[in-house]
Amino acid sequence: MYVWGRTMDGILGLNVENFIFLGGAGEDYATKQYLDLKYANRHGLIAGATGTGKTVTLQILAEGFSNAGVPVFLSDVKGDLSGLAKSGSETGKLHDAFLKRCATIGFDDFAYEGFPVTFWDLYGEQGHPVRTTVAEMGPLLLSRLLELSEAQEGILNIAFRIADEEGWPLLDLNDLRAMLVWLGENRTDVSLRYGTVGIQSIGAIQRRLLVLENEGATGFFGEPALSLDDLMRHDADGRGMINILASDKLMAAPRLYATFLLWLLSELFETLPEVGDPDKPKLVFFFDEAHLLFDDAPKALVDKVEQVARLIRSKGVGVYFITQNPDDVPEDILGQLGNRIQHALRAFTARDKRQLSMAAETYRPNPDFDTEAAIREVGVGEAVTSMLQKKGVPGIVQRTLIRPPSSQLGPINGQERAEVLRLSELGAKYDTALDRRSALEILRDRANHAAEEADTLEAREEEMSPQEREFSTARRYSGSRVGRSSARKMSGGSRRFGRDLGDAVADAVIKELKGTTGRRIVRGVLGGLFKGR
Repeated sequence: MYVWGRTMDGILGLNVENFIFLGGAGEDYATKQYLDLKYANRHGLIAGATGTGKTVTLQILAEGFSNAGVPVFLSDVKGDLSGLAKSGSETGKLHDAFLKRCATIGFDDFAYEGFPVTFWDLYGEQGHPVRTTVAEMGPLLLSRLLELSEAQEGILNIAFRIADEEGWPLLDLNDLRAMLVWLGENRTDVSLRYGTVGIQSIGAIQRRLLVLENEGATGFFGEPALSLDDLMRHDADGRGMINILASDKLMAAPRLYATFLLWLLSELFETLPEVGDPDKPKLVFFFDEAHLLFDDAPKALVDKVEQVARLIRSKGVGVYFITQNPDDVPEDILGQLGNRIQHALRAFTARDKRQLSMAAETYRPNPDFDTEAAIREVGVGEAVTSMLQKKGVPGIVQRTLIRPPSSQLGPINGQERAEVLRLSELGAKYDTALDRRSALEILRDRANHAAEEADTLEAREEEMSPQEREFSTARRYSGSRVGRSSARKMSGGSRRFGRDLGDAVADAVIKELKGTTGRRIVRGVLGGLFKGR
């Protein structure tokens, strides 16, 4: 279907299936402002002070992408976006205001409707549980999540490297703890190959893992891990699924929130194939509270995000940052955001005024008004917008009255959310956690095997006569040189790190297995780790 409307460049015929209608622009709001789906994967920014309409703008964009067959992933920081699952109502208190706005901007085919929604929750309370494995998270993001020093991050890298080489799966936090205990027990041999492994640094990592557990992150690490394919589904009508991450509780753990979103973006970048410049995105990703992604982030991580933002558009993924001030986004990343919707900014201090001026300078000027003044003056539900146009050129900045949403404005109730979850086909896949054999079980079995050998050796010594016991520990003549008995050779220094590292757990313990003291070491140091498993 084609429509004809005035745009900033004059009269233009548009195939509305290839565009998302944002609202009316110009002095009389008759100039229709659209987001071209062909350039939607060039990323975007939604900015503005609290209460100026950012959430509603995000809502209408999600509706538009879904109707165009583009799946969406977004975080619901305030709980309001759950209303996407339910149609708006003619009996709503804003119905008359919506109709008036539609008449003002020429939105003649406005209608209420709900959208296909899947709810997710890292805590598994308000949506399907979201999980990933420790191995998939990787040492870089995990180090940021744990706020580790450079030395501690180095030890974490060693743990990942050895686990990968030995085939010890790191799935959850218990696996990582077991791996760190193994490193501590074998730090001398490991240090010779990979560099110093300090017991103090291992202890510091273990303490940070405890803090992470207290923030409720235990359930985030494990299986079944989230499959990216399940974020890119469509309903029976071909509409893109809107994946909503419940983030109201998650805001109490901002580092976990930011790390998860960065991990998800990185996974999309590494997994999806190249598609060039598609007619519309394969997935659109919304980062709400974007400043949390970059607060206190190390330069290496910011560089990683910049690289992903620059290259992921060729994978067909559009990334949109939602924040109060454009200054919250690093300049190199901000330069990648071609589609911009700027709600009002308030300038009360000298710093605010500088930020407002800088925000205005990033737009292509419009001779009809002063951009800086417009950003300061636009009302609630109004914004200064600039969308990419033909050949990816930024459009002239426009004052735009944002269209009303078709779905419910505000959250659905708990019963309605529960019904959406009940009908979801993903419940059977994700709602029950799995616990397969991994690093914890492998190291536990090795520790148990070492303990059994300790019992066997001790029992054998107790059965010996005093003369046999003394002979077994004495020197004997071999014909050419004096050497220790074969029993003693078990604890000699002839072992090499090149042997199977898995045997090193048993070797380290067997060195001390001459008597009851050795058995206590096995059961105390290693056995305590696995107690109750």
